[in-house]
Amino acid sequence: MFEYFKKRKTKKKEILQRVREDKAKRKERKQEIASLPESERKAEIESDKLLRKEQKQQRKEELKSLRRKERKVAKKEAKMYKKLKNRPRRFTGWSIFAAMLLIIGVTFGPTVTSIVENVTGKHITIDTTSEEAIKAREAADVVSEEIANEGLVLLKNENNSLPLADKKINVFGSTAYSFKYGGGGSGSSDQTRAVNLFDALENAGIEYNRELDDYYKGLPELEEVTGNSDTGIVQVIKGMLGSGDEEAGEPDVSDEALTQAKEFSENAMIVVQNEAVEASDVSKDELELSDEMYDLVKKTAENFNNVTIVVNAGNTLELGFVEEFPSIQSVIWTGTPGPFGTNALAKALSGELNPSGRITDTYAYDVESSPASENFGDYQYENLDKSYLNYEEGIYVGYRFYETFYQGNEEGYNQTVQFPFGSGLSYTTFDWEVVNEQLDNESIELQVEVTNTGDVAGKEVVQVYYSPPYTPGGIEKSAINLATFAKTRLLEPGESEELTITHDIRDMASYDMENENYILENGTYEIKLGKNVHEIDSTLDFELSEDIVYETDMDTGTEYKNRFTQSENDLTVLSRNDLEGTYPSDQDDSKVASDKIIERVQGHDFNDDVEMPTTGAENGIELEDLQGLDYDDSLWDEFLDQLTVDQMIDYVSEAAYHTKEIDEHGIPNTVLMDGPAGFNYFFEQFEAGAYPTEIVIASTWNEDLAYEMGESIGQEANAYGIHGWYAPALNIHRSPRGGRNFEYMSEDPVLNGMIGSGMAKGAQEQDVTVFMKHFIMNEQETNARSGMLVWSNEQAMREIHLRPFEMTVKNAEVTGAMSSFSFIDGKWANPELLNGVLRNEWGFEGVVSSDAVFGFMEAPQAVTSGNDLMLDILSAPKQKQLLEEAYDEHPEAITVGLRDSVHNALYATLKTHIFNQ
Repeated sequence: MFEYFKKRKTKKKEILQRVREDKAKRKERKQEIASLPESERKAEIESDKLLRKEQKQQRKEELKSLRRKERKVAKKEAKMYKKLKNRPRRFTGWSIFAAMLLIIGVTFGPTVTSIVENVTGKHITIDTTSEEAIKAREAADVVSEEIANEGLVLLKNENNSLPLADKKINVFGSTAYSFKYGGGGSGSSDQTRAVNLFDALENAGIEYNRELDDYYKGLPELEEVTGNSDTGIVQVIKGMLGSGDEEAGEPDVSDEALTQAKEFSENAMIVVQNEAVEASDVSKDELELSDEMYDLVKKTAENFNNVTIVVNAGNTLELGFVEEFPSIQSVIWTGTPGPFGTNALAKALSGELNPSGRITDTYAYDVESSPASENFGDYQYENLDKSYLNYEEGIYVGYRFYETFYQGNEEGYNQTVQFPFGSGLSYTTFDWEVVNEQLDNESIELQVEVTNTGDVAGKEVVQVYYSPPYTPGGIEKSAINLATFAKTRLLEPGESEELTITHDIRDMASYDMENENYILENGTYEIKLGKNVHEIDSTLDFELSEDIVYETDMDTGTEYKNRFTQSENDLTVLSRNDLEGTYPSDQDDSKVASDKIIERVQGHDFNDDVEMPTTGAENGIELEDLQGLDYDDSLWDEFLDQLTVDQMIDYVSEAAYHTKEIDEHGIPNTVLMDGPAGFNYFFEQFEAGAYPTEIVIASTWNEDLAYEMGESIGQEANAYGIHGWYAPALNIHRSPRGGRNFEYMSEDPVLNGMIGSGMAKGAQEQDVTVFMKHFIMNEQETNARSGMLVWSNEQAMREIHLRPFEMTVKNAEVTGAMSSFSFIDGKWANPELLNGVLRNEWGFEGVVSSDAVFGFMEAPQAVTSGNDLMLDILSAPKQKQLLEEAYDEHPEAITVGLRDSVHNALYATLKTHIFNQ
């Protein structure tokens, strides 16, 4: 063992030296190019780009020519090289504590008191022990199990190997004893009621090999785990410390145990999984099988005729290995399915449950084969103390890339994509028939009769896509896009259901950056009914004879305009007109921030040209007097006139997991809680309903079930005394490596928007403030908490990243949002985002809270830009001081900003159950 680590250390040193030498060469080459005349510079850059592509292809060919063992070694070295090249700066040991103190500017006195109150939750009072609370939790468990049942996805089932014929199974691997019920961080949930895998098998009437179970339990390497015992903050700190960098070993199975298992049954099952936690992204290595796990799979597959692989992961794993072994007959995806996900898995194995879920991401053979992977990781400016991230993939995220890039190249597609977006099988079969269609300039309406033609009851998902007309060199358009979907009820054999599926044709419009509007260009729109994005059942043509231009928002009448171009940060964004020539590469980045970027990041405009509002008036109005009034009712002004500047400063600064009471005006204390998979407090565990993570909720493709979850959360909130919910999380799976992919839903904005709207509406209708998050572009954990500049273009931002939030605002009428850590278009708390888009364009009325505050997030900028509350755990006194100093310099701007922020927060509070009679 010592020799192994010694060799690894030596190899690591060698590769690190190579990394340094290569970095030095690249720097020298960049300086060389920079010194050339502008007319020659572009040609040299293109020449270098072409050379890198050729070298990459050459390396691929060289790898193919190697033997498997040599190829493994070469791939390991390549991974180590890439990891060392892109490794982020990490905090270690006491340095994390010291760094946090520096970031937040902790001082003695009131700051320490504030920290203690926030961490201990002194200001947060909830009751989880009442009869009402217990009933709400019991109801939550029912919904949780329904979601796990419907979110289960059957990806492969050769020879109808499932359900199991003899109801006996051998469970191999240590991973069966550390089943992942959820993820880590604010998206974690209470797993104290989690059912372990073996109990679940027994519950479903499946006999598992107890001798094999005893063998594994007797191994010294094995530590039995059910659920997570760490609080959210501990999980996050572990993520920041990089505790998951090294591969976990997988104990070998002895020949004796293997022989006994073969005598027990020909059925075998292995659980494959990955660790994921907030504050740390996932390496490519973690999305592949470790060598030890591959050896276990190989040994099992060579000794058993019917092997089932269970994918227990919130990130997209590489599953190409399942095609290497004919005996791997079935693959089931559970995701991170909550405390009762093992029950769902066991019932699917036994046949009691017929899987009806669909995956929400593309499963590619290589998780880094998408363009977004080229700009994912640690990127730092050389002349600015900021990290950055270029979204050069534009609109081509997930399946939008694969379906467009490989259009007309089926062989290339099949070599790249293993399971297309939306894939999922059933134990039965279904026929679809479009019995009626109405396609006009307002909407697409299809009536689809779905018939169960098999022998078992089941549910079916009808996915509707569209392919718009595309002009080379014109507006960017994906070859295919999800429009909407619907799911049947449980259909018995021979039973039919007629689904009416509708979507506005406006939803198929593209954003035209040149003319600053949305447009449906004339031509043929192919409306496609698909089993998944690549397997199309039928196609209808919708002809549009002339362009339809949308210049204003249909709900508010606000005129569209480009809002995110002020930085003038040049990107080479992927274009369908030249997919190979514009394919992203982080080697093309300019790591030097322009003067314009530096000025934009460091500057902030305070609008002093406003009238100073009245403060401290004695009008005798209490908050409850405003209940039911419109946001802009004149009585609000009279009420807000009563607040002093100090009261408003306290209110917006001390808003971590609660808002403060102001007794003299009838303003109550409110309680605000994480998280997307069930209520939790970042610093302390408490008993609450626990649900599957959002990726599993989305994999149900069931809006009604998403609504039921939101409704259940809302009922718990009423029972516990919680008034705001930091959820749902609507960000995109931009890359399989995203540390919070388990907490987010999918790679598609429409799926996110439909499921997210359902969750939000269910909770909102129980009089709970729903804080949809993280608004916007919070798809990477590396550097997120240091204030990362995210660059994209307006079309991608509107069509991909803003879309699920827009749908949730308009469909669920949410009264809360949480802004992201990201600097959007060069600004944290970007006013064009929070006021221009969210409030003015979309008509949002309510409160915006920050995410957990770090040093770059300052209250004066926030309250004058549309961010109302500071979720400040550790430095609220510093925020107060900053506001007081800003008030001395900009009294009108700060007072108006504070007043708007308090107005927004109290308007949302009035709509919570705290004021219900």
